[in-house]
Amino acid sequence: MNDVMDKWVAGTLLSRMDAPMRTALLRVAPASPFPKGTVLIGQDDPLTDFAFILRSGTPDSTACVKVTGRLADGRDGLLGIRLSGDIVGELGALHRQPRSATVTACSKVWAHKVPAMTLLAFLQENPQAWLALNATIADRLQWANQRRLDFAGFPVHVRLARLLLVLSDQHGRRVEPSGTTLGVALSHEELGMLIGAGKDAVYQAVSMLKRDGLIISAYRSIVITDEAGLRRAAEPDVSV
Repeated sequence: MNDVMDKWVAGTLLSRMDAPMRTALLRVAPASPFPKGTVLIGQDDPLTDFAFILRSGTPDSTACVKVTGRLADGRDGLLGIRLSGDIVGELGALHRQPRSATVTACSKVWAHKVPAMTLLAFLQENPQAWLALNATIADRLQWANQRRLDFAGFPVHVRLARLLLVLSDQHGRRVEPSGTTLGVALSHEELGMLIGAGKDAVYQAVSMLKRDGLIISAYRSIVITDEAGLRRAAEPDVSV
């Protein structure tokens, strides 16, 4: 597989590396295909001696996996999504602790399964790679913290607007003449998991944003048609 075939999504581990370092990391382990629906990592799995680096393998597609965790009532909560250029399973691999979440392929994914000792050796030999990994982890913590604050402070339609803008800023791509896609396909239920809302509440919030001309939507697809308006919707009137 050729490095130039992939679209490294902004904010991912590989997007933070220069081409020589990225190529060197991808060469430490071969890439293998994983069909949609494959569980790459299972929550509580004691096997923690590897991590995965994700890639699409073709210039017209994006690798996508979802990271989920079991809630106290037995339901799954969506903790995040990871795309081409991301690393998953790195914390378990580096700290040798049971897996804290499940990682499932949402599309066909090519992934490099990197042994923990190989990953650690690469990071030790390449300080810039450590910095790239630390920045990636820091962004994920910031994402999680912001979602918690949004849960407590805003109604569902505001939380949804804020999430759509984050996804668009990080992963979106322009589609003419409609607007900007999110760069990832998510159902109403999955969007609800990310903002702490039920599927029906998300449906109502999507309908509200569509009615106001801010987005258009289809099955697992949302396009932002009025970014300025959506940003206004994401900032509630604090005078009320």
